[in-house]
Amino acid sequence: MSSDWAASTLKWWSQAGVDVIVGETPRDWLNPAAPQSPTKTLVPEPPVEQALPATLADFQDWLMTSEVWPGSAPSAPRLGPSGDGSSGLMVLTDIPAAEDFAAGMLISSQGLFDRMLEQTSKKIGLTLDRQSVYIGSLSPLRPPSGGLDAAAARRCGEIARHHIGLVAPKAVLLLGDVCARALVGGVVSQTRSKWHEIETNGGKIRALVTMKPEQLNLQPNLKKYAWEDLQLLKEGLSE
Repeated sequence: MSSDWAASTLKWWSQAGVDVIVGETPRDWLNPAAPQSPTKTLVPEPPVEQALPATLADFQDWLMTSEVWPGSAPSAPRLGPSGDGSSGLMVLTDIPAAEDFAAGMLISSQGLFDRMLEQTSKKIGLTLDRQSVYIGSLSPLRPPSGGLDAAAARRCGEIARHHIGLVAPKAVLLLGDVCARALVGGVVSQTRSKWHEIETNGGKIRALVTMKPEQLNLQPNLKKYAWEDLQLLKEGLSE
């Protein structure tokens, strides 16, 4: 092919409107190309759930060392459960309060919780004090935000069900909206003053809901409602 002939051919194609070379291989422009399959995006598989310890003693150790807790650095201070796991009553709060770490115990709250147990004990004729009940929390760590978001509360609630099943109390007292929502599906105002059932690995456990002592310190007018709730414990603990 002469250079003059090639130049003439290119000029002809240019005048015909062809100004871009689209490929080296022939293509049937009258038939649309078959759509190509979209590129698959590889989604990392979720981590395998760690099996929770099968005994209460092992679970208590796990609470203080596990790194599964959402919303907090694994190195953050922790407060584990305390009291008698065979007492029949388990008390559960959401997270340690800021002052709990200085006091070295959950639900310290200016001593109000201890007074609540003392007054309830006198009224219902059963021994209730910090040493004779089992006290725990949804998470042993306190997030920097000062609370558990909805997703973290759900995850911690799943772990708490396992915890409750290992303790196997006659009844559980849930303190505050976060615990109530995670374990019985509603806030305190919707769930207090009546018994609920929590599904655990050991079967169904009865649960009662009331306000956190911190809230009662801020709103003393609510104490009468908490007192009504606590008196219902006699029914759950006497059976």
